[in-house]
Amino acid sequence: MTLLEQAIAFRRLIVKAASTQTDKDALESVDLYDTWESKLPKEGQQQGEEVVIGERLRHAGKLWKTLQKHKVQADWEPGKVPAVFTEVSDDEWPEIPENIPAENPWMKGQKGTWKGAHKICQMDNCVWNPDQYPAAWEDAE
Repeated sequence: MTLLEQAIAFRRLIVKAASTQTDKDALESVDLYDTWESKLPKEGQQQGEEVVIGERLRHAGKLWKTLQKHKVQADWEPGKVPAVFTEVSDDEWPEIPENIPAENPWMKGQKGTWKGAHKICQMDNCVWNPDQYPAAWEDAE
């Protein structure tokens, strides 16, 4: 096996191991993950590489998690398509989005911040923000 073949095999092992990390650990080892740009279509192709649910990719200085299995395309950029990617965060009280995508619902007990107030989700698979469905959210003490 050539040195290049060994390096490629080793890289595959690193990527596989990185996929099992917690979000907190992933944020401490961001450089282990492929970039979104590396998955884009190559010249002459319409679609890029396939990514699976939960796959992490680097883009624009952040780490993103894939919410849907898909083939990467330039117009589905992380940070601009919330139904396809969510930012990886270890923030205990992340911002609750105005529009929660069905592909990434909030779950019972999940904590978030809405208009400066800490809230706790009271139901599984919640796709409504606290203004849209107040009964699904409780103020944190």
